[in-house]
Amino acid sequence: MKKIFWSIVAGLLVLVAVAVMVAGFFLNPIVKKSVETIGPKITKTSITLDAVDLSLLTGSAKVKGFVVGNPEGYQTPQAISVGTINVGVNSFSVLSDKIVVRSVVVESPEITFEGGLGGNNLSKILDNVNGTAQKGGPVSTNAAGQAKPAKKIEVDDLLITGAKVHVRLTGLGGKETTIDLPEIHLTNLGEGSDGLTATDLTRRVLGEIVSATVKAITNNSANLGKGVEKLIQGAGKNGGSSLDKIGNLFKH
Repeated sequence: MKKIFWSIVAGLLVLVAVAVMVAGFFLNPIVKKSVETIGPKITKTSITLDAVDLSLLTGSAKVKGFVVGNPEGYQTPQAISVGTINVGVNSFSVLSDKIVVRSVVVESPEITFEGGLGGNNLSKILDNVNGTAQKGGPVSTNAAGQAKPAKKIEVDDLLITGAKVHVRLTGLGGKETTIDLPEIHLTNLGEGSDGLTATDLTRRVLGEIVSATVKAITNNSANLGKGVEKLIQGAGKNGGSSLDKIGNLFKH
């Protein structure tokens, strides 16, 4: 009887494992389509990715070839591109109202900063996200086309590492310089019962990227051309925080 019992248990475990793997297989294209459909509604730019590899069994996912396009009017083809994003997720939360993401590691993203005093691509995208947030975010619908509550998200740990910023400043003859971006480490995003919407999470993360990029440009002004260096020195002479002033100059 014990052998029969344990045989049944083993068989059930195998069935559960197979079911989880099959569910992950079908979820991969669903997640990919959701990102490429909902993302542009938030940023007002194109968002594409090559593939999603989600394993509910291990609670892990890998996003490959994630690209955020630039707003209209900018020459460079993309604002942000990432080869690989590794995600650790609470598998049981995927089908609940709040998805709990344990960790996100964004490896070696390529960020393009195009523009300058009259506005830039990153601040424009952030403006778009803020506008979407003010309108309550994109509306999700069910199979019948009826509006349904959007899933909330919690991200316990998010790390952006090895980022490079390709800086193309307006008024400097199209000169492009690449600078390294320090690590961006965020924790406890959406912690608690409420969580964050996809729009709010995008706004928080993109805001950190824009802030870190402007700071990096400020700190590397000597390598970006005399025009930028003089501009930053002038901002400092007018009183207040030079970083705040130059940050405001780079916004619309």
